Amino acid sequence: MENPWKTLDSEIVYDNPWVQITHRNVLNPNGNPGIYGVVHFKNLAIAIVPIDEDGYTWLVGQYRYTIGKYSWEVPEGGGSFEDSPLDSAKRELEEETGITAKTWLEIGEIHTSNSVTDEQGVIFVAKGLTFGNAAPEDTEQLEVRKVHLNEAVEMVLQGEITDGLAQVAILKTKMMFEKGVI
Repeated sequence: MENPWKTLDSEIVYDNPWVQITHRNVLNPNGNPGIYGVVHFKNLAIAIVPIDEDGYTWLVGQYRYTIGKYSWEVPEGGGSFEDSPLDSAKRELEEETGITAKTWLEIGEIHTSNSVTDEQGVIFVAKGLTFGNAAPEDTEQLEVRKVHLNEAVEMVLQGEITDGLAQVAILKTKMMFEKGVI
């Protein structure tokens, strides 16, 4: 489908190493003038659901400054567009949990909030797990928790896991697990 929006001009109003925000004057699909703010992410969002042969997975908990709350999530982080999503996923999983995996399956892509941002995410399932020591970044105080995949699904349904990328990753993994795809 052809883009019904027309950008009249665009101005960068904020820029740092992770995000860039532009203010745009536009003509909307009905031809009326309007504005649009776009948050451009400079990295790919990566999410990993590590799962063992008994159906257990590992969650990562941390305080999220942006929402002012503690958050349970799957191991996730940013991956450079210059690196492959798989290489970024392997790095994030080991960094946050100390886990490495023999088998990797990309199970989907996600646009995290496509009304205001172009952020793209890639979701992986990791199997054939080996355990080592985590090495989180300086900005991360992480708690790693082993739960059954069914418990992780319940945490999503009960509102204990609110991170959108984690919710999609957990629910899609559960559905694919039940169908025997993974």
